[in-house]
Amino acid sequence: MKKQLLSGLVAAALLGTVALPVSAQNLAIVNGKAIPKERAEALKQQVERSGRPVTPEMEGQIKEEVIAREIFMQEAQKRGLEASPDYKAQMELARQTILIRELFLNQQKKDPVTDAEIKAEYDKFVAANSGKEFKASHILVEKEEEAKAIIASLKKGGKFEEIAKKQSKDPGSGAKGGDLDWATPSSYVSEFTEAMVKLEKGKMTQEPVKSQFGWHIIRLDDVREAQLPKLDEVKPQISQQLQQMKVTKFQDELRAKAKVE
Repeated sequence: MKKQLLSGLVAAALLGTVALPVSAQNLAIVNGKAIPKERAEALKQQVERSGRPVTPEMEGQIKEEVIAREIFMQEAQKRGLEASPDYKAQMELARQTILIRELFLNQQKKDPVTDAEIKAEYDKFVAANSGKEFKASHILVEKEEEAKAIIASLKKGGKFEEIAKKQSKDPGSGAKGGDLDWATPSSYVSEFTEAMVKLEKGKMTQEPVKSQFGWHIIRLDDVREAQLPKLDEVKPQISQQLQQMKVTKFQDELRAKAKVE
């Protein structure tokens, strides 16, 4: 008897005639309506696309979300909201958004960023930022008279860092005693850069330097060869930047080809 039953099950399975229980095919049944597991899978894929891992705990949250949506959808359908003009307008906007997103994802697959493109972009970055890096400090004030008074105080033995913390109008560096950290000359406005690169290490400007931000007292703390990140360290950022550039170019090309009347 057992052999006959087992043989029957195997044959049925091979022929595809053994139906799975409804509970195995569906996520849940709400008010008599079955919710297919595909809905949870679709929501799970959205989470994964955003870069977040789907943990067992999150899978439970996704299931509850899908069930809640079905409950609310059933109530909305009871009230006939699907026939409202506002609903139809919102659905059209949602359809457009989803379709456009899929278009750009499809284009990214057709024209992906290559390693050669990333390397070329990195080489441009290195060429533009190689050379010397300067570690400078500054005190920024609004008026030339203030700057001159500070220079006079520093010449008499005043502490640069203490004055910067008390009087500098640059909140970022002022809190750090005027420290601007390491940067290439191109990081600063031209007036600042021209004065900074003329200084000897450990020296400060003898006259205030005027820029669009106010009046600077600049001190050069150190100089070194530029410390640039390795390609592998910035590869993801470069890839993302290039991909965005490609999408923007694709958009511009479509606009240029379109006949708009």
